[in-house]
Amino acid sequence: MKKISFWFILLAWSFSFSQDADTTENTGDNFSLEGALALFKKASNIEEFEKLLNEEQNNVTNLDLNGDGEIDYIVVNAIQENDTHVLVLSTYLNETEKQDIATIGIEKTGNEEALLQIEGDEDLYAANTIAEPIDIEEKATKTGHGPNSFNIETVAVVVNVWFWPSVRYLYTPGYVVWKSPYRWRVYPKWWKPWKPYRHTVFYTKTTPHRVYYTRTPTRRVVVARKVYTPRRSRSTVVVHTRRGTTVVHKNKRGKTTVVRTKKRARR
Repeated sequence: MKKISFWFILLAWSFSFSQDADTTENTGDNFSLEGALALFKKASNIEEFEKLLNEEQNNVTNLDLNGDGEIDYIVVNAIQENDTHVLVLSTYLNETEKQDIATIGIEKTGNEEALLQIEGDEDLYAANTIAEPIDIEEKATKTGHGPNSFNIETVAVVVNVWFWPSVRYLYTPGYVVWKSPYRWRVYPKWWKPWKPYRHTVFYTKTTPHRVYYTRTPTRRVVVARKVYTPRRSRSTVVVHTRRGTTVVHKNKRGKTTVVRTKKRARR
C-alpha cells in the first residue's frame, strides 16, 4: 500500500511539474519581441509588417488574450511627431476593448542614422522589457610588448537601422501615417486564426529570432516613449497568472473583478 501511495505521489508531482514548466511567467512570453523586430527589418512598409506579424509560419505570436482558443489578430498603428515614429502593436479583445502588446520606437539621430527599440506593454511583460537589434564587433586590446601581446574580445554594438527598408519608408517625403483598417471581427480575407501552441513549443520556434536581437535594460528611444505614453490603450485584462487567473482592473465605479479560467489543452 505504501509503495502504491509513493508512486501515486511521484506521478502527481511529475504531472504538476510538467504543467508548471509549460506555463508562462508573463502573458507577453507568448509574443516574441525579437521576432517582431526581425519581421520589421524584412518588411518594406507598415502594411506588409502587419501581415507578416499575423502569419503563423513566422512564429512571432502565440497570444490568445481573450481566451477564445484562437490566436488574436494584431493590428499596427503608427504615431509620428517630427522625426520620431512609434508603431503600436495591439489587439482587440472585443468590440470596445483594445490592448497594446508592444511599441517600436524609431528616432533619427543624424544624417542617415536612426535608433530603434521595441518595448513590451507592462500589462503583459515585466516592467522595462526592451529588445533591440545588435551587431558583434571584435576589439583588440594591447596587453604587453611583442606581436602577440593583444587580447581579442567581442562586443555587442547598437545597430544603425537607417537602411532598413521599413525605416526608410517612414522617412520618405509624403509618408502618410499608417492606421490599420482592421478591428474586432473585421479582418483581412487571407487571415486564418490558429490554435495556440504549448509555450515550450512556441519558445523553441522563436529561437532563431534571438540570434540578432537581444533584451536590454537601457531605454535609448526616450522621445518615442514620451510620444506614445498618453496614447496608450489597455483593456480590463491584465495578465494570466500561473494559476490560470485572469486579473481585471477596477472599473469606473471602483469595482474589481477576478475571473478564474481553466487552462486549455494545447498542441
